[in-house]
Amino acid sequence: MYRRRWLLADQLGPHFLDDPDQPVLLVEIRDLFRRRPLHRQKAHLILSALRHRAAELGDRALLLRTDTFREALAQVAEPVEVCHPHSRAALSFARSVPELTVLPPRGFITSRADFAGWADRPRRGPLRVADFYRYAKRRHDILTSPAGATGTGRRPRAEGRDASAVSPPPPPIVEDDIDAEVRRDLDRWAADGVRFVGRDGPRRHPATHAEAQARLTHFLTHRLPVYGRYADVMSGDDPVFAHSVLSSSFNLGLLHPEPAVRAAEQAWRDGTAPRTAVEPFVRGLLGWREFLWQLYWYFEPRFRGANWLTATEPLPEWFAELDADAVEARCLADVLGAVRDHAWTHHTPRLLVLGNYALQRGWRPTELADWFERCFVDGTDWVMNATVIGMSQYADLARLDTRPYAVDGTDIDEISDYCAGCRYAPERALGELACPYTGGFESFLHRNRGRLVGDPRLAAELARRDEPEHREAVLAQEEKRGSTPP
Repeated sequence: MYRRRWLLADQLGPHFLDDPDQPVLLVEIRDLFRRRPLHRQKAHLILSALRHRAAELGDRALLLRTDTFREALAQVAEPVEVCHPHSRAALSFARSVPELTVLPPRGFITSRADFAGWADRPRRGPLRVADFYRYAKRRHDILTSPAGATGTGRRPRAEGRDASAVSPPPPPIVEDDIDAEVRRDLDRWAADGVRFVGRDGPRRHPATHAEAQARLTHFLTHRLPVYGRYADVMSGDDPVFAHSVLSSSFNLGLLHPEPAVRAAEQAWRDGTAPRTAVEPFVRGLLGWREFLWQLYWYFEPRFRGANWLTATEPLPEWFAELDADAVEARCLADVLGAVRDHAWTHHTPRLLVLGNYALQRGWRPTELADWFERCFVDGTDWVMNATVIGMSQYADLARLDTRPYAVDGTDIDEISDYCAGCRYAPERALGELACPYTGGFESFLHRNRGRLVGDPRLAAELARRDEPEHREAVLAQEEKRGSTPP
């Protein structure tokens, strides 16, 4: 007799089932949308993906809409099993249900046992993603032998390029009756008092394995060859460039990362993509994504409360509510607007525009991590825990990275086309034209000087900008700016 497999909302791909005849349980809990305001497009994607999976499975699927998960499980007559959930809260609940069998984790390449074996080895310093990536490549025999084409890793400056300059557009997402039903339900919930942030819009991200696979195939064919050149570039004209925009598909479990990594490696071996393009893509999935997942479980819950720089300022309302129209700084207005309108940006705007601004002003890391988790379609606890609290806000005592992701406006100007159309001057820290990122960077250095002197780059920056009169003027200017939109 089969156990009914409970597929959670981030376990919706075919690799979460073992047998084509196994019965499936899917559960919608409206209360999850009441607890905190999700981005409207994220809520739509989650419900659309759940309902599309139920439609794909047909009579095998039991889709329940209840107030609690415990209530849903009580309605199932046969034994139920679930793959290891992807959050501590969900795992704690699953283990509290005596009749529920919890299976090992799926959807990742490196096992938790292998990671623990690697992490527990004697080492001189903290765990580093670069070390883990080298281990993972050897462990899984990926990109370990010379083959394929060569290419340049030169990173171009963004200068008004558009998507057509990089590749043809990906296969379109076509909404159907399920999406129409989801939109009606969300409209009704909003009328009943469930609060969302961001704007509604056509669904832009895959809700099925087939949609995600079509997007992945397009990326491997058209965008992967130039991914290494454009991965870090920011542009107001093209927010995507060569990115796959599949992070939500991996995090919903629609795609398994290993076939994607193997296919990218094959493109290199076939000579259709240079290693300088394939390596950063593989590093993102086999290195960073796996590393973040493993750290979430390896360090237990202590990570979330870390606040080494003692950042205590709350997120201002204009930022929390995605009010991009209140912002004059072109880069921040554009990126915050992208979150409002699309619930997505790629990694560079997240780190150097959003996270960098919050870090400079001492916003609470936990609040910021929660904001990222709620406002991005790919936001999950295990990702934001490390990338926001650790990597972006440097709140974890350098557990994840060796230095804060704090830069001034000239760094943003170097890899974007934002500054050319902005009222602020990226090289200026003082005055009416002072870039809020340049003044904010200097203020950040001075406020945290005692904690940052061990970082050679930041210590050099601090020494260069440490004339007393200039320092006091910058600190006074940024204090006056406070939490007002720049």
